[in-house]
Amino acid sequence: MAEKQTEISQLGEFGLIDRLTESLPIVNSSTGYGVGDDAAVLDYGAEKDVLVTTDLLLENVHFDLTYVPLKHLGYKAAVVNFSDVYAMNGTPRQITVSLGISKRFTVEHIEELYAGIRLACGIYGVDIVGGDTSASHQGLVISITCIGDAPKGKAVKRNGAHDTDLICVSGDLGAAYMGLQLLEREKVASAGNADFVPDFAGKEYLVERQLKPEARRDIVAELAKEGIVPTSMIDISDGLSSELMHICKQSKCGCRIYEDRIPIDYQTAVMAEELNMNLVTAALNGGEDYELLFTVPLTDHDKVEKLEGVKVIGYICTADRGCAMVTRDGNEFALKAQGWNPLAEPQNDDLTSED
Repeated sequence: MAEKQTEISQLGEFGLIDRLTESLPIVNSSTGYGVGDDAAVLDYGAEKDVLVTTDLLLENVHFDLTYVPLKHLGYKAAVVNFSDVYAMNGTPRQITVSLGISKRFTVEHIEELYAGIRLACGIYGVDIVGGDTSASHQGLVISITCIGDAPKGKAVKRNGAHDTDLICVSGDLGAAYMGLQLLEREKVASAGNADFVPDFAGKEYLVERQLKPEARRDIVAELAKEGIVPTSMIDISDGLSSELMHICKQSKCGCRIYEDRIPIDYQTAVMAEELNMNLVTAALNGGEDYELLFTVPLTDHDKVEKLEGVKVIGYICTADRGCAMVTRDGNEFALKAQGWNPLAEPQNDDLTSED
């Protein structure tokens, strides 16, 4: 009898990663910390720990060239890797860039993509040190590996949160997701109309958050300036709810966040109302904000409260209490990891309705 096969969608992205990497042996003493965080930590006995992270972007899975300019795509592809290193309390130093290119792309197209990558590297002080190119039968494929460093023993992982720690987040949430919805709406409206002009008036911030995100190195610098060392940290690529549950899972704890403390921009709120979407659900699960989510000891409360662009949204509790959001009227709802999952089956969820 044939062995029963498991659909990848049943596990999802993170379930698949857990399955493939369970009980991986560590045979090199230089492997300080392997799979399970924003970046691996390598210890070569130097004054700093080495951080390594990689991202794979596939056309029509992670980006749609109908409305994503190649220069913006290159910029974003680099920045999301930088964000992973900053989320480890580190500094990105080098990247390698590998591309899979289909026949419909010209040299000038790839130069435009690279212009965005080079612009990001120039702004963040990162060197391009290598890579690879290959033919692709499935459109454009981008794989970037980023190498960075952190002060010895100061890399911040996801597994250090403790009971009573404060939960903090930078910036605002949900804008990138709303930017995606706006771009998708205009794409549909433009179908069959060569003279169509998209309408982004009053919503420029949302489009920028989707097409040209920035890594929050400023927040990492502010934390260091104030002498604050987060007990755990992660960047928000798959949604606040998913990322917070990563921290809680790895730290073996629970959490409480407050609905009325989740930072949301005015344009995000207007767009959610226009599209009849649940605003808080979009902020919890939309993803691609690339803000920093981190925890700090309760004793750092006054320091964190003074940080511009950072908001305390809740606290860490014991694992037996689970992970929940406290609504404006005092009710508690269990958090669910409903952020974007490229390996899951398409499905309708709370992002698309006020119900």
